[in-house]
Amino acid sequence: MIYRPLYVNKIMAYTDTPFVKIITGVRRSGKSTILKMIIEKLQIERGVSKEQIVSCRFDSMEYDSMTASGMFEMLKSRISKNGKTYFFLDEVQEISGWEKVVNSLASDYDVDIYVTGSNSRMMSSEISTYLTGRYVSFRVYTLSFEEYLDFRSHYGTVGDTKSEFANYVRLGGFPATHLQSYSPDEVYTIVRDIYNSTIFSDIVKRNQVRKIDQLERIVKYTFNNLGNTFSAKSISDYLKSENRKLDSETVYSYLEKLEKAYLLHRCSRYDLQGKEILKTQEKFYLADVSLKYSVLGYSENDVAASLENIVYLELCRRGYTVYIGKLGNCEIDFVAERQNERLYIQVTQEISLEKTRSREYKRLLQIDDNYPKYVLRTDPFADGNYEGVRTMHIADFLLSKDF
Repeated sequence: MIYRPLYVNKIMAYTDTPFVKIITGVRRSGKSTILKMIIEKLQIERGVSKEQIVSCRFDSMEYDSMTASGMFEMLKSRISKNGKTYFFLDEVQEISGWEKVVNSLASDYDVDIYVTGSNSRMMSSEISTYLTGRYVSFRVYTLSFEEYLDFRSHYGTVGDTKSEFANYVRLGGFPATHLQSYSPDEVYTIVRDIYNSTIFSDIVKRNQVRKIDQLERIVKYTFNNLGNTFSAKSISDYLKSENRKLDSETVYSYLEKLEKAYLLHRCSRYDLQGKEILKTQEKFYLADVSLKYSVLGYSENDVAASLENIVYLELCRRGYTVYIGKLGNCEIDFVAERQNERLYIQVTQEISLEKTRSREYKRLLQIDDNYPKYVLRTDPFADGNYEGVRTMHIADFLLSKDF
């Protein structure tokens, strides 16, 4: 296992507290492996015995017909007689009513509970009902650029930062694709399997979707418009132009299902002048840029949108709430907020013309406050500062500890 301290340390800060630790994220983002890392640290660093650790993976056929009552009786029977019991319940959403089970165990026994899941049933109203004030949640993302470099160092020689970043943009960050050296085609084969299993298990099967072709058309539209603002109505209008009738409510429902399976992230617009979140013309970003390439194929023309997606995910990893900024008729790529902090960010692949330079910087300079402002790019540049706006290569920004 390649250690992922970003998540392990954050989660273990709540070890031996009365909070249930709920770990969510897209399929194959590494949730199960993180549980194993926590188990290992408990045994090595805290002296927890094997008898005190109970680990179950509920998407196994072993639990295929298990009920909530059966789950409770099984777990209760495995509670240690010698000290606290540590429960690691993987893909727990497969058991209907698991929330009641976890609540009963946490209320009545000396236990410490960690659960994972890959779809919306992990964030349903039942959790709020049965675990109110008793849980903390953590979102696991695919590999950050820093984690990607760490994975790469375990099976090969790491090149210079800029060339490695180009590979990262093309190959994405699913951990399974970076456990050894794979070709791009091999990576996309692995990712396509993740995509297919998510679509058919977490969306089609779970929601009893019958018109799969409609869902796939919406997926392709969304993937093709990565980084562009659009609405359910614009998708509906597009499909009508192709003689495919689909009303806006149905489109919205499909988008919601893709979000709940953690394939998509919805990013709302924020009016910087009116200081309000806007409910129209949102953007959607992918759980990993490799999802798009695995479905639609890789093209260098798509890199600009992928760069934006990568920066968005990094801000989310670091705990920022991220919006698209609206300033009059202009758009700021990202307004990122975390407690009393705020960042403004423009992302561009290159600035080859003076009018492009003026556009990217002028938007940020129009914002009348003293929060940090960045222009992130991938082409060579001479000066790292322009009238107070910091210019950085995207790779350097992703590895920076300054934000």
